[in-house]
Parts: sequence; structure tokens; C-alpha cells
Amino acid sequence: MVSDQGPIVQSALLRTELVRLRKEKKLTQEQVARQLEWSPSKLIRVEGGKNAITRTDLQALLTVYDVTSEGRQERLQALARGAREPAWWNAYRGDLDPNFLAYVGYSAGAAYIRQFHGTVVPGLIQTPEYAEVLSTGKVSEQARVLAAKLRIQRQQEFAKRQNPPRQHYIIDEAVIRRHVGIGTDPAIMPAQLNHIADVCERDDLVTVRVIPFSTGAHLGLEGPFSLLEFDGDLDDVLYLEGRSGASVMILGEDDRVAEYRETFELLLDQALPADESVAMMRQAAETLMN
Repeated sequence: MVSDQGPIVQSALLRTELVRLRKEKKLTQEQVARQLEWSPSKLIRVEGGKNAITRTDLQALLTVYDVTSEGRQERLQALARGAREPAWWNAYRGDLDPNFLAYVGYSAGAAYIRQFHGTVVPGLIQTPEYAEVLSTGKVSEQARVLAAKLRIQRQQEFAKRQNPPRQHYIIDEAVIRRHVGIGTDPAIMPAQLNHIADVCERDDLVTVRVIPFSTGAHLGLEGPFSLLEFDGDLDDVLYLEGRSGASVMILGEDDRVAEYRETFELLLDQALPADESVAMMRQAAETLMN
């Protein structure tokens, strides 16, 4: 079965299952490497995602782990093939923050995306014009163009997925009141708000809720964050967004993942219902146009 989860997620799913199979057999990396006449570092690199695994090497591992089911073998080989596929975001390597590109790779294969942002519209629901204005101020013209291009390409790649992810966003009211683009085209922000409202009304997979100013202080003021969930046996990913080079991606069973899941639920309690949020965005767009 062809997966549309992208190479990073397929690699992570494969590595997770290989580690579990080894531990179920109560084997250390050194013992497995010895059986296969590999160097221990080779298996460490495979399990750590540093090296892709060939069909032959994967079959050898599955033999050691007594995986005899043809269906299971083929599923794991399919993940390995997917993991070896080139990633579309590789075109941006060397120009954009590698932490952000890794997050892009994980989000490309996510089944559920939750995100809070207190200052700007989340990238996956930005219009091209809004994205371009936000990219102003990058260190170079090339970086500015690429940052805006990446935001829109992410949306286009999501649209190609057979099973698009659910997307649930919470934004602060400040996001919809700030007149982004007023210096170049005052219509950019109203169009952006109406775009979000349109998306929410036509796509059941996308929800945007607004935390009104009347709420006062809330936990989201500590900074933007994203939580990614996946189909299959893969831990959630937490991405804490900062300026270039300052963002942090947290994988595995880190306590902060559970902490931010709880934070998101608390923020939902403080946000307006979905229909009232859409109405607020429509009203804000109208106000900005006048």
C-alpha cells in the first residue's frame, strides 16, 4: 500500500518497529550486529535514522527477529522504500532553519495537527499575500522568497494527500486585529481573515478558534507551539516555535509533550466556540476594510 506520510514519518515508523522487535527478542544492538556480522555502529545508525536501510539489510534484520509473515515483511519493506524517497522540503535545505524543516517533514505525515499561535496566522492557513508580508525582513531576498514559497507549498502538498490531517488551531484575538500588510496593501489582512473563515466553513477537517481579549492572560502567551499525532505506533511530536535557530522539536515520551497536550485543552476551554470564532473573524475583516 502506498503511503502519503512522507519519508520522515515512514522512517520513524520503521525505526520504531525495528527497535520494538529487537527488544521483544531481548537482544542488544551489539548482539544483533554480531549475528549479522555488521559493525554495531551500522545498526545504531539504522535505528537512529542516520542511515537508510536497504531491502537486503532489512530482510536480514527481520530474519533475526523471526518476522515470517509475508504481509508484515512487505509492510515494513514499503515503509523502508518510502523512507528512501526524496523529500520535497529538501529543496529548502541550506536556506531555512533545519529544525523547522524537520518539523515540516513530520507535519507532512501527521494525522492530527494542533497548534496555538498568539501573534500570526498559522502557516497552513495563510494566504500567499499574507505569507509574503510575513517573510519581509529575512536576512536576504532569497530567504524571503523561499520562506513564503515554503508556506504555500506545504498547503499544496497537504492538498495532495489521500487522507489529509485534521487541523485544529487556536489563535489569540491579537492575530486577527493586527493589520498585517497595511503598509503595502490594506486588503491583505481582511482577505486573510475571510480565507480562514471560508476554509473553516467548507472543510470539516479544519477548525480555528479564537481566544478573545476579554479572557485576559492565558497559557498561550508563553509562546506558539504545535502538537502532531500520527497514524501508526509513533509518539506525538511537540514543536516549540522560536526565531530562526531557536525553535525546539521534542520527540518521544518527554513529559513536555503531555504538558502541552493539557495546555491545548485548557486553551480550548478559554476560546470562543468555532462558529463564534468564524463570526469574529468575519467582523474583524469588515472592520479592517473600513
